[in-house]
Amino acid sequence: MPIYEYSCHQCTSKFEVMRPFSQSSVPAPCPTCKSSAERIPSTFACFTTSAGGAAMPVAGTSSCSCGSCGGGSCGTCHAG
Repeated sequence: MPIYEYSCHQCTSKFEVMRPFSQSSVPAPCPTCKSSAERIPSTFACFTTSAGGAAMPVAGTSSCSCGSCGGGSCGTCHAG
């Protein structure tokens, strides 16, 4: 079951709810003030590490137009 993020306009609380996809757009009761809270877009970080241990974007998650590299400098699309 997916986890969705919600934000309460009444008390500005942010919280997560695990619920079926069929209920994803239904407002959720705020656990703090019990008001109806709207779903907000979820954000997350996605990265991998190079052979040297440095963090770098995962292929296809950057602004690179070719989609075959992690962004930065790429021999395929010459991004960066």
